[in-house]
Amino acid sequence: MVFKKMLSAFGVGGPSVDTVLANPNTRPGLALDGHVNLVGGDAPARIEQISVGLVTRVEIEGGDTEYAGVMEFHRMPVSGAFELAPKQQLAIPFQLPVPWETPVTDVYGQRLHGMTMGLRTEVAVARAVDKSDLDQVSVHPLPIHERILDAFQALGFRFKHADLERGHIYGVPQTLPFYQEIEFFAAPQYAQTVTEVELTFVTSQQGVEVILECDKRGGFLSAGHDAFGRFSVPHSDATRTDWTPVVDGWLRETTSRYGSLRAQGFGGQGHYGAPGHYGAPGHHGRRGPGMGGMVAGAALGVAGGLVAGEMMEDAFGGGDDGGDFGDFGEE
Repeated sequence: MVFKKMLSAFGVGGPSVDTVLANPNTRPGLALDGHVNLVGGDAPARIEQISVGLVTRVEIEGGDTEYAGVMEFHRMPVSGAFELAPKQQLAIPFQLPVPWETPVTDVYGQRLHGMTMGLRTEVAVARAVDKSDLDQVSVHPLPIHERILDAFQALGFRFKHADLERGHIYGVPQTLPFYQEIEFFAAPQYAQTVTEVELTFVTSQQGVEVILECDKRGGFLSAGHDAFGRFSVPHSDATRTDWTPVVDGWLRETTSRYGSLRAQGFGGQGHYGAPGHYGAPGHHGRRGPGMGGMVAGAALGVAGGLVAGEMMEDAFGGGDDGGDFGDFGEE
């Protein structure tokens, strides 16, 4: 009996968990429905808590280095404490709301190269090794995201890469401790002015803040620099606007400004109105992984912290609890 208890403490002959999603496809502001399926082990077990959370890979800059970490950014308890009998089978339903700011992982039916997203289930077992499960999740764009991405494609921009940067965008309300950058190679008609454009959506229930960062080319007597633009769009305008000329106007307005250095946090801010009409200039810039990002991570606690390196492989490297998610959308 003592030997069995020792084995149980190391996870041998303990409970097993398998989470099944009704549909792994979702959008910001919707929900993920599923069941946590538990099977008891060889001996009774006290389950202290079951929780589910969304995890993703985030780029972190520190000094002169940049590295990737896996972050759980949204968590919800599914069950409190209970006793699980040997070989007992339970199916516990859940519905996890997807935050409005959740980054997009799939566009046009393909995974964006550089993006990963998963639902992690954690079963806390008293006096034993906790159990976990990981399931791939695909987050598709909202209509307003789709229309703006369609406009970039119509203007001739080519997708390059997407990632998540830890930190906050200056002056933009954020609930998550990171933001997504969708990078494009410049379209031919902009190639004399910019080399690349980075597009960021910060979404809320009311609409989306669209942030553009244009990598401007240097001239014979001038160095290259970044130019920023920020534009506010309500969800209701998604289907009643010709977005190609609007996005073209955003880009031309942004690149016409004498660039704003990232460290100074200057730039342009406009509110979308009729095509070609924008509000007064404001301030915009990125706040990187300094004090702001650190405070955000600390405030979120477990749900906002970086998961240790061993989970990196477990989560996204093809371990038993997950699979190799793969990246699509490569050139």
